[in-house]
Amino acid sequence: MLPFKLVYSDAYFLPIGKHVFPAEKYRRIRDRLIASGVAEASDFLEPQPATDRDILLVHKPEYVQKLKTGTLSPREEMEMEIPYSRDLVDAFWLAAGGSILAAQQALQDQVCISIGGGFHHAHADHGEGFCMIHDVAVAIRRLQRDDQIRTAMTVDCDVHQGNGTAAIFAGTRTESLPLPSASASTLNQAWAAKTRMRGAHAGDVFTISLHQHNNYPSYKPPSSIDVDLPDGIGDDDYLAWLDNALSSGFRQFEPDLLCYVAGADPYREDQLGGLDLTIQGLKKRDELVFRVAKARDIPVMVTYAGGYALNVEDTVTIHTNTVLAAKEVFES
Repeated sequence: MLPFKLVYSDAYFLPIGKHVFPAEKYRRIRDRLIASGVAEASDFLEPQPATDRDILLVHKPEYVQKLKTGTLSPREEMEMEIPYSRDLVDAFWLAAGGSILAAQQALQDQVCISIGGGFHHAHADHGEGFCMIHDVAVAIRRLQRDDQIRTAMTVDCDVHQGNGTAAIFAGTRTESLPLPSASASTLNQAWAAKTRMRGAHAGDVFTISLHQHNNYPSYKPPSSIDVDLPDGIGDDDYLAWLDNALSSGFRQFEPDLLCYVAGADPYREDQLGGLDLTIQGLKKRDELVFRVAKARDIPVMVTYAGGYALNVEDTVTIHTNTVLAAKEVFES
């Protein structure tokens, strides 16, 4: 039995047909965890869909109405890059419910992982980049509404910037983040100027995004800390940047909850990425986030976000390793 819970439903499957997003990965992750003996049936919690009231804590009524009635314009559907259906709406409401449950459970167990979610490109008034509803933002606002938390920090390690997260939680100024000394020998100093950090945080949610600069989205609204990585960065330099971003974030902000978006797409063989991380390097990334949160006694909820490896089993391995990393850190 794991020392924490996993949130999963067979209905996490996104009904989008043949697509670069491997909708079957959630079921494969669950099956791998059980077949390998990492988890057992009692480790899993079944989520309920978020309510419309929950969704409206983040998303504008006009947009929610369009989703519920199937009245998106062709442009709005095209921007979402997944084919609209009422079943897809139900899947996203369930993903939001899963993230709410994972956040609530993390407050009890110190960590909880939703085998889904992380739809960080969704904005308050529209969807983008395979994302219809911003499940993590909904979870944060729901827990704040219920007085379970006051503040939260998002740590987004998807290869693509969390533009929806940045836009939804916008509100502070920007400064430059120092180049980590550990990577100064291999990274061009010019990238330090491209890294944006916000100073004294005026809001209740602090956002960190570590992503490839030359990748989607073309316009990247400022997060509290954005680390714009050059193409082809490998394990050691990536971990140095992440460690520095976390240290900088926690020097200025004390969250009641950390929301970790553990994308699998910084992987070197990802179809939509251009970084050079190995499978083992990605596990070390997860371990770093978990160790930092544990050392500060901050509960962590995890969502999975992107992963588009040429071999879907690699994506499954990367996401499974996130559970293994949490087990190794939080069992000790």
